[in-house]
Amino acid sequence: MGQKVLILGDSGTGKSASMRNFKPEEILVINVAGKTLPFKNHFTLATPTFEKLTDQVLQAMQNSKKKVIVVDDAQYIMSFQYMRRIKENGWDKWNDIQGDFFNIIKAVDDLPDDVVVYFLSHLQRDDEGHEKIKTMGKMLDEKITIEGLFTIVLKTNVTDGKYCFLTQNSGKDTVKSPIGMFPSYAIDNDLKYVDTKIRNYYEIGDFKNDEEVAQMDQEAAKVEITKEAAGDRRSRRRKTSSSEETTESEGSGNVDGQGNVSEPAPSDEAPVEKQRKRKVRTEDNGEKEEEKPAEAPTEEAKEEGSGKHERRRRQRKDGFLNIPEGMDEELPFK
Repeated sequence: MGQKVLILGDSGTGKSASMRNFKPEEILVINVAGKTLPFKNHFTLATPTFEKLTDQVLQAMQNSKKKVIVVDDAQYIMSFQYMRRIKENGWDKWNDIQGDFFNIIKAVDDLPDDVVVYFLSHLQRDDEGHEKIKTMGKMLDEKITIEGLFTIVLKTNVTDGKYCFLTQNSGKDTVKSPIGMFPSYAIDNDLKYVDTKIRNYYEIGDFKNDEEVAQMDQEAAKVEITKEAAGDRRSRRRKTSSSEETTESEGSGNVDGQGNVSEPAPSDEAPVEKQRKRKVRTEDNGEKEEEKPAEAPTEEAKEEGSGKHERRRRQRKDGFLNIPEGMDEELPFK
């Protein structure tokens, strides 16, 4: 059974460029999009035709004698078939598109044990920022989780101009790798190094031993790139908001040695009575604002209001009004 690896990333983040360190005799590139690679090379490129794309991808995988196969821009296997059949209606088109992509991935299981197939694909994000492989239709997402078919899922990342692969899940993506396979959260985007580590970890074919890859680990590890530095912006915003709240609290109370804020001590002064302003005319016919304390309701107003509630209570008791208790304030009349 062959090994399959999924590499996800936006366009221009180093997926295709990660093949740069392979020798031409080591690798077969199935060039789904039919584009040139972003570095000088003499690789064997298998470019399937638009009309028979799925069948020719399968044939290239099954007939190759190479131990490393890369399906570059794998998501176009679905996209091109959709564009070719865009005028067709019905569910058959969608079943074919998604079923063919699933069959290509599963075909790796029938390859020799020492063959590793890398699927390079774009990713997509939902409204909450979760990232996954870019697909078409809902069947592959609802019925088959594509990443669940892979043991190793890496994601490209660009930080301060440094291109790398991320090897561990951030909580917002589908990245994963076996325990202890890679030396750090971020590694150089070198697919040749990744291939060496996979063969060393699973002891596949003519693999290098631990001592031989130790130096490679030191060169490939990007220890300066951590999960927080990889773009956990929501976490940083929460921290900023928390510090702002603490600052505001410090202005209104006392802070002890552990940073706890206590309520301010009560003042001896009586609370200032709420004021309201009114305009009064002066002797020179000008106007100015004068502050006047709010007037308390008179005894007559209190008795009038009490009388209204008493009348409603009697009417409710005598059956004139069918009003639930506590609903008096919602009546449209007084």
